[in-house]
Amino acid sequence: MRHGVLKRAACTGATVTPTFLDVPALNALEASTDLLVLGVRSPLDEDEALNAAEARLVGLRDHLVARGFEASAGEAVVLPTYGQLACGQIAVLGLGDGGPVAMRKAAGKLGTLARDQKAAIVAADLGTLDDATLAAVIEFATIGNYRWDAHQPEKARTPALSRLALSGAPAATRDGVAARATVRARWQAFARDLVNRPAADLTPTAMATAAEGLATLAGVTVHVTDFEACKAQGMVGIVAVGQGSSEPGCLIHVSYQPSQARETIALVGKGVTFDSGGLSLKPSDAMQTMRCDMGGAATALAAIGAIAELGLPIRVEAFLPCVENMVAGNSYKLGDILHYRNGVTCEIHNTDAEGRLILADALIEACAVPGVSRVVDLATLTGAIIIALGSEFTGMFTADDGLAAELDAAFASAGELAWRQPLHAPYKRLLKGTWSQIKNVGGREGGSITAALFLQHFVTDDVRWAHLDIAGTAFADAPNEPYTAGGTGQGVRTLVDWASNLAT
Repeated sequence: MRHGVLKRAACTGATVTPTFLDVPALNALEASTDLLVLGVRSPLDEDEALNAAEARLVGLRDHLVARGFEASAGEAVVLPTYGQLACGQIAVLGLGDGGPVAMRKAAGKLGTLARDQKAAIVAADLGTLDDATLAAVIEFATIGNYRWDAHQPEKARTPALSRLALSGAPAATRDGVAARATVRARWQAFARDLVNRPAADLTPTAMATAAEGLATLAGVTVHVTDFEACKAQGMVGIVAVGQGSSEPGCLIHVSYQPSQARETIALVGKGVTFDSGGLSLKPSDAMQTMRCDMGGAATALAAIGAIAELGLPIRVEAFLPCVENMVAGNSYKLGDILHYRNGVTCEIHNTDAEGRLILADALIEACAVPGVSRVVDLATLTGAIIIALGSEFTGMFTADDGLAAELDAAFASAGELAWRQPLHAPYKRLLKGTWSQIKNVGGREGGSITAALFLQHFVTDDVRWAHLDIAGTAFADAPNEPYTAGGTGQGVRTLVDWASNLAT
């Protein structure tokens, strides 16, 4: 549902996830596919799969030894089969110790190999797979296979993995496990597609259009408050940041309300579809990838989509404030003072600290949801978190030990990394305003901490809250296996696991 009128923008690019094919009775060596993947463990002379393969490909083990192959997780050698097998090429893939971490790494490499070898149909023997490992293989193979090439010439595009035939999956549960894993993988790829779309294509209006697509899912409704309605309702952060752009900002509210839900949670995702820095203008190199500044909104939207498609019995309310932060004659200015609806006043000391301003509006909305017990916000918020944790850890801020434990468990089960940071209340002094209650930056000292403390001003005491700073993990500047450069969609499966745990 919309207030007012927003232009619709066309979507480019497409998400592809492989169809899982179970082949318990098929010897993978007999498969006629684009690529055969054989998983092996160290030591090579004791690996049964390699022994079986060498009976068909004489000298295979000697060749691997000569290449220095040690079967560490994700290590791979691709060889032609010279007509000795139905498949033209075989990839010998190291499984390491076969534990969860090793199997995720190997599965990611499987997906990357398929892309590199232009293989749309892959048969793989990775040994016996329990339910959890089967799900991880499907999800991480999809992650590794992902590429964003919607704007490349047709001849430069590589086929996505469309069918993955796995031997060794548990017969009793494989179909349900595979179906759920495929849903999760597809929604993570959906988030990556959104982040990778150019800012001229993915405007706040286009984000609203993408969100409205979720209304086809059972139990989902979508309400978009357009820019004029945001003004009327006193959403001062969205209005201030968005007023310098010709593209109208908005607040997107996606609600999933299944029957028999006993718990209500809220997700808040930062949706700055392009960030120039405003009047505190970024240099060109820092602005180049600022289409990724809506990674929090993409993650939250994909997570609620996956939760709804899986039919989890938990009520979820997602609030996505979406704007462009641009430079114009009417851009918000240094020294401006914003009066938020909860009574907090904030003076502007840096227009490039805009994400927290729009998140404040959305947090006020999320905390007002009747019966909400937990609110988690996600934002590409600070460069400081990248300095602290690098590109592989999400920064977690919460004063609630129980909520931190819930999220830690969800990150671990999804195979993603997070590290809890101090939400140190005395640092609130760094946010003290001169002409108002607070200012929107606290200086270089503890920048990611003061950003989280800023957000805490807009969370009510009766709601359990956590802030996830995904500035390092939402977007990869360079390939970092299993991720290619671009949006990662990290956090989607973590949030699904968190919601699933709360629903049981």
